[in-house]
Amino acid sequence: MRRILGYISGMFETTSETDASRSPLTGPGDPPVIEPVNPEGGKPLLIICDHASPAMPAALGNLGLDESALETHITYDIGAAEVVRMLAERLDAPALMAGYSRLLIDCNRQPGDPYSIPKVSDGVTIPGNLGLGEEESEARAQSFFWPYHHAITSMLAHLWRQGPAPALFSIHSFTPTLGGEDRFWDIGVLWNRDPRLAQPLLAKLRARDDLLVGDNEPYSGRQIAYTIDLHGGAGGLPNCAVEIRQDHLESPQGTARWAAILGDAFEDILGIDDLNRVEHY
Repeated sequence: MRRILGYISGMFETTSETDASRSPLTGPGDPPVIEPVNPEGGKPLLIICDHASPAMPAALGNLGLDESALETHITYDIGAAEVVRMLAERLDAPALMAGYSRLLIDCNRQPGDPYSIPKVSDGVTIPGNLGLGEEESEARAQSFFWPYHHAITSMLAHLWRQGPAPALFSIHSFTPTLGGEDRFWDIGVLWNRDPRLAQPLLAKLRARDDLLVGDNEPYSGRQIAYTIDLHGGAGGLPNCAVEIRQDHLESPQGTARWAAILGDAFEDILGIDDLNRVEHY
């Protein structure tokens, strides 16, 4: 057990000279590419966060953006990381979070997709993403995208070797207004074909009288679900994602409330008979 966890933990150290040489866009002073939370958690559940951080590597500056832009929704999912940290501890489950901004490369989209490295986000032009060639785009994938996805694969394999087929749960947050349109949901449950996590989570959230809950809103898990499809759906593992409205996550009290709401729901869901098994839909 310790040997396996030591190997997995070693994947997250990205500040050594050796790691910097493997990652062309990060150096000794840059933050880790992946942030693990509670890696020794014992539950057969992995919690992930594709857009946890607004960090940029020194080599790319701020992609030509003002400092103020780095704290907005175009750069990362505001508040999501705090919910992940608290939920992982509450459920005794491991979690993995991407360590850099989605503006560098979106960990929830196929590399090469036109939106993988966005030129414009919610009307804001990203100067550092204009005119990128094949080599520059691939360097971003090798530096930020693939290490995150390899870590998810390794952690799921570790959990599976120790017990039943693990479930995969992804946490995102969304801006209350996008493109001039208001989005009124408090939380949305995103899923593609596998209903095993999504349906009971929807039922538990909708049983509350203080939440407006969206089913595949404000995004559809049938359209934008690269990470849970790749690591959950392809392997037949139970999986879904949530999107929490960002104005609910602007304070420690707000993030703690949502970690408690999701924790209450998942304590029951993880006890469902035959949840942790392989099934393809």
